[in-house]
Amino acid sequence: MRPVARVVLLDQRDRILLLHGHEPGDPADDWWFTPGGGVEGAETRAEAALRELAEETGITEVELGPVVWTRVCSFPFAGRRWEQDEWYFLARTQQTRIAPQGLTELERRSVTGQRWWTSAELSAARETVYPTKLAGLLRTLLDEGPPTAPVVLAPEYA
Repeated sequence: MRPVARVVLLDQRDRILLLHGHEPGDPADDWWFTPGGGVEGAETRAEAALRELAEETGITEVELGPVVWTRVCSFPFAGRRWEQDEWYFLARTQQTRIAPQGLTELERRSVTGQRWWTSAELSAARETVYPTKLAGLLRTLLDEGPPTAPVVLAPEYA
């Protein structure tokens, strides 16, 4: 099980940043997802969240908050099956310019862009978004604030 740190990054207007990606050999098999990735070496999940965010977006001016959600997921990607234990950190920033600075070779082949989404835009989206119930989760987070303990999301298996 791969430990993963993801970031629910909100700007000053409560928009969430999502990355757009696709299966490396099939651009039509695409989806939107939160920044983040695997924990490396002895780093903590919080350290991994900030490192991944900087690498994937160039955003470094961040107030990292609590873990708001966790989930276990399993999915095929780039010719292998990924089994992940994901923690989603809430974070805030005023830095909205995106400039990836450390994408891996696989990310360069599979990440095609990024976008700041309002809650309403996310709720109306017809594209695939992970986690699959992100629109409702975000609305609850904005309406009620961070939970007192991380919400355990239903496992997702593809």
